Amino acid sequence: MTLCLALTAALLAAEPTNLPPNHPPVPPGTQASPARPASPGGMPEGHPAVMPGQGTSSGQGTMPEGHPPMTGSGAGQPSTPGAIPDGHPPMSGTDRAPPSADELLKQLDSAEGLRTREKSFEIASSLGKLYHANGRVSEAMMYFLQAEEKAVPTRTLFLEQRKKLGKKPVPSAEEAGCGFTPATTVEEMGKVAQERAKKGDAAGAAACARAALAPVLEVEVLRGHVLYLTGDKAGALTVFERVLDVAPSNPEALFSRSALLYETKGEDVKALQAAHEGFEAYVAVHPDGPRVDLAMQLSKFAEETAKAGGREKWKKQREEERRIRLSQPRPSAPMAGAPMAGAPMAGNAGAQGQDAPPALTQEMMDAVQNTERTPELEAGLAKLVEEGEEHLAKGRYEEALGVYRRVVPFQPENGRAKAGMAWALTGLGRPMADKIWSVAVGSDAAAVEKLGDTLLAKGDAKGAKALWAKLLQSVPDYPNKAALQAKASQ
Repeated sequence: MTLCLALTAALLAAEPTNLPPNHPPVPPGTQASPARPASPGGMPEGHPAVMPGQGTSSGQGTMPEGHPPMTGSGAGQPSTPGAIPDGHPPMSGTDRAPPSADELLKQLDSAEGLRTREKSFEIASSLGKLYHANGRVSEAMMYFLQAEEKAVPTRTLFLEQRKKLGKKPVPSAEEAGCGFTPATTVEEMGKVAQERAKKGDAAGAAACARAALAPVLEVEVLRGHVLYLTGDKAGALTVFERVLDVAPSNPEALFSRSALLYETKGEDVKALQAAHEGFEAYVAVHPDGPRVDLAMQLSKFAEETAKAGGREKWKKQREEERRIRLSQPRPSAPMAGAPMAGAPMAGNAGAQGQDAPPALTQEMMDAVQNTERTPELEAGLAKLVEEGEEHLAKGRYEEALGVYRRVVPFQPENGRAKAGMAWALTGLGRPMADKIWSVAVGSDAAAVEKLGDTLLAKGDAKGAKALWAKLLQSVPDYPNKAALQAKASQ
């Protein structure tokens, strides 16, 4: 939120007065004196008069009733050159600090008529974002809708022009020569698109219109999230689908729509398949996105649920699989030489030392085995793995180890979790580190290498290079050795 917005919002709320352009708004409840005609040697028409005893350099005129009082000397000038009156909104270019969010909201709340007064897209969307960031969702929704309304003609134009293009791709705004700059407003961009359409330039019109809609889609995504959080899941789904009508690969809309379909259309096989396809599209288009692993997991669940014929049938199928699994005989103790569930965590604790993770008891094994693998559990485990990697990248090895201990018993074949646990133990210098590292490298060396990529992406370049160097030392004949050496030596 910029100072320009605060001042503009205040001016929007003010009733028309005879004050000149850019004059500070008169506080609510006061009225400016009528404009005085210019007189020889006097002030120009509309200039605020000066109160008696507080003359200008020429000593003429008086302040209008209700004008903010002037501070400083008896001459009525500000105490320092360029200073603003007490209580005036902070001005850019001065030493005064900008208003806090609370102060700005109080100014906006006191601005009469602000909610109903006509606004540009930029003003309405900025107000919506300010209220949204401060948890006032009802006001945010109102301003978001006002902002979106400004772009309705441009949206309609874009859809019409894209249809005319058929299978031809819509060019970028740069390719189409739209000539937009960061300062070009949404309305101005829409007008350019309209002019292109009138000239029969469908590609240029579509390109310029799509560029104009980019900030609008951002507002729509925020409104969709607000609808979801306030319980209107159907409304949120509609909003995300509107975004995808314009930008089919928008990451937030693509993931959120798929998640909503999976959550709310559990018995609709067609919707579940659409959710699966949406998650797959998210992974394909945004392979480095922050929710790729979660999207892959949910994609699998959506596909399985669709194949089963709906969530209730899928649950019954899982219950039957669980019943069969539990009916099969289980060894009362781990077989010699074979690790128990969560291999890196198990073993002879006495031989490994007190720093080794505790061995799993039979009761713990039974509890893990009997736990139903619900989508919520799997998604939670995926989030824990991400949390563990975040700890590793920040050097918080103890916290990371605690996270991985919660994951590995449920997912003993999870290469990412085993790699993370091995690196956490290495960072802590635990006696078990080398053994767990060998297990992780021997079962899924590629996951260990990928952990280095994750550390690098999260800002831990030193840790990533150390991990890759250790991997090269552990596996001299690593299949991707040349590429791994290049990364480790960067």
